[in-house]
Amino acid sequence: MSKNVAESSFREISLEKGFYVLKFQNNSDQSERFHRDIDNSYIQLHYCVKGNCKFFFNNNSYTFNVLDKHSIFLYNPQQHLPINLEILPKTSLISVLITIEKFHSLFSSEASYIPFLSDNNKNKKYYDNTAIKDNVLLVLQQIFAAKSHSSNKDLYIKGKTYELLSLHFDSGENTEDEYCPFLIDDREVLKIRRAKDIIISKMSEPPTLQELANEVGLNLKKLKEGFKQIYGDTVYSFLFDYKMEFARQLLESNKYNVNEVGLQVGYSTSSHFIAAFKKKFGTTPKQYIISLNQ
Repeated sequence: MSKNVAESSFREISLEKGFYVLKFQNNSDQSERFHRDIDNSYIQLHYCVKGNCKFFFNNNSYTFNVLDKHSIFLYNPQQHLPINLEILPKTSLISVLITIEKFHSLFSSEASYIPFLSDNNKNKKYYDNTAIKDNVLLVLQQIFAAKSHSSNKDLYIKGKTYELLSLHFDSGENTEDEYCPFLIDDREVLKIRRAKDIIISKMSEPPTLQELANEVGLNLKKLKEGFKQIYGDTVYSFLFDYKMEFARQLLESNKYNVNEVGLQVGYSTSSHFIAAFKKKFGTTPKQYIISLNQ
């Protein structure tokens, strides 16, 4: 199944029964919405190769942002998790949907190395948000580059998807760098998500880590470890990426000048904001605005 609308495109590829790849590209200036029913037998992996996208859960009462070059992993055998997705402008996303049975058949010999496949965890829900590794990003880009009219395109994409899963769950030679285990305590998960909401709401004047831990009712160690486990980054590194993405969207709105945008995201001097923006995007805010009008 495929769809093309102006500069946006979507294609769903059925690799096998219970195994799908979804490719989204939104090159337009408008957000695109996508909905797909999916039952609780499926594992979902969503890779934001470029841009930003937002997932909506529980009748839109809860949202989850997936930032540039980050992936989200979802599995909940206790309830359905339909895909309700907003794809922001200039965003590319690849999603892999695979039943737990199919996944077990692929990784049965390695099950002991993948925590959510263990006997203790296989019936529990699993959430993870991590930065995309460079070798995984390369495979994702190759999947996007696959020629849509090639006679063996689906076979090529199937092979690349197997490679993608293998690299995603490869913990490497260092056993201390093993893939994230379960966050079993739902109450801790909710506290960490609240911590994320707090730092975003106070991005211009964020609290210290200790203040944040006190506010959500966690000790500092659990906050730091749990935050990285869920969001794939430290608290302040996550906040930096969020602030820069928010600043980029403000600049694109043409409603604020560079100084005003810097102040909104917490930089008291324009020089510090310009340096931070360039560190993230490789260009200054002024050059970025100019590039939008070319």
